[in-house]
Amino acid sequence: MAESRPLSVHLALGGGAVADVLLWKRWYGSVGLLVGSTALWFLFERAGYNLLSFISNVFLSLVVILFIWAKSASLLNRPLPPIPSLEISEENVMKAADEIRIWVNHALSIAHDIAIDGNRKLFSQVAISLWVVSYIGSFCNFLTLVYIGVLLSLSLPILYDKYQNPIDDKLNVAYNIVQTQYRKIDDQILSKIQ
Repeated sequence: MAESRPLSVHLALGGGAVADVLLWKRWYGSVGLLVGSTALWFLFERAGYNLLSFISNVFLSLVVILFIWAKSASLLNRPLPPIPSLEISEENVMKAADEIRIWVNHALSIAHDIAIDGNRKLFSQVAISLWVVSYIGSFCNFLTLVYIGVLLSLSLPILYDKYQNPIDDKLNVAYNIVQTQYRKIDDQILSKIQ
């Protein structure tokens, strides 16, 4: 019997530039993401800088640089700054709207299943998920949570890629244990409700 090959982590992440950055195949992009996110987290979380001031100062710096470049170019007979046409096409807006519509419809169907159909299992899953998010959120603010997410996204895929088989074995054992416990708890809750 042939042993099944595990799914490539690179393909599971989309196989493109994002997968290359997350798996450190484009190390300059990975380092840039790590350094940039660390700098932003430090500015906002530790230095007390706020987002509106940061965005305003970045745009102010950009406008000043472009203005000085354009004025000096006309005085020194140099080319103007190469600014691309910054327009969003209607096609891109329609694609984004379609994606948002799919997510909103999915959320509304979940709400319908809970509120109208009375799906207890789905209700318990949503309630537990929201409680876990609330519990995690009580330990840190949103910015720190995003920063932790960036750090995990730069470390977990490469570790999983390196140790995929032992991790899969341990996750299968943990999954079976959690499923067994979930069934017991779900049966207890449903028996108390009925």
